[in-house]
Amino acid sequence: MSEPGELDLPRGIALAWGIAADPQRGPKREMSVERIVEAAVEIADAEGLAAVSMSAVASRLGYTPMSLYRYVSAKEDLVLLMQEEATGLPPASILEPDGWRERLERLYRELVNGYLRHPWVLDVPINGSPTTPNSAAWMDTGLSALADTPLSYDERLAVVLLITGHSYWTGRVLAGFARTQRTTGEGMADIVGREDALYRELVTQDAYPHLRAAIDAGVFLDETDPFAFSVARSLDGVAAYTASLAQGAPHEPQPEWITLPGAELAADKKFREAQRGVRDAERALREARRHERQAAREAAERLRRARTDS
Repeated sequence: MSEPGELDLPRGIALAWGIAADPQRGPKREMSVERIVEAAVEIADAEGLAAVSMSAVASRLGYTPMSLYRYVSAKEDLVLLMQEEATGLPPASILEPDGWRERLERLYRELVNGYLRHPWVLDVPINGSPTTPNSAAWMDTGLSALADTPLSYDERLAVVLLITGHSYWTGRVLAGFARTQRTTGEGMADIVGREDALYRELVTQDAYPHLRAAIDAGVFLDETDPFAFSVARSLDGVAAYTASLAQGAPHEPQPEWITLPGAELAADKKFREAQRGVRDAERALREARRHERQAAREAAERLRRARTDS
């Protein structure tokens, strides 16, 4: 097995783990990777990820953009290090409760809080598991919460991914609400009420009967947290499965990854044409159903008038 220093690591990963060679020369002794990352995070916290550039960071530090490249050689490396800085280490309090479920619930809340402190992290493209020290520490904490369960390592990792996935989407929604509040000055009730009114205007009983019934029931005005509910029900399932293992039931086989078309297949002209044909057919079907609903309404109106006239 290779030592970390022997691997041909991307520079951003090597910087994150502290095993990249320092530049031999720099503009001033005060310059460092840490200062560059801190400045970039400050910009992102204030203006969003799109505002971060080598020029903006250099200007904030009082240097030229070229001087930064001696320390961080690419924008993607800088973003990775920013994400690592914003992620931080998981609080020790996550593992204070005795039960695995309470620990995972704390993990979920802390992950969501992290997204709310640095919402721009949600805009970082996901290109696989982030192989950085702080990200590894969060994953280790999640696995530690499940260490005393009869779950296999594959199953423990799957549960941790369940929690991180829930936290990611909760963070996206809550960060979106917070962004709207900052830009419009509206309170949460105003935002939710406006969205509910928009749904009521656009979503019809004929086209979306089940969604319309939920709207009429006030689902978008409900003040309870749907994400907390889904986390709780997911953990109910994990608890039931864990209990069955403790009673001697066998481990359930895990399904394989969903496969996507390879790059060569996706680039094939006939394959792309077939995909466009499917999309065109789906649009035509939606339009045909719209006409069908309109014709049904008109037929019902004609029948009503005929009965009235007779």
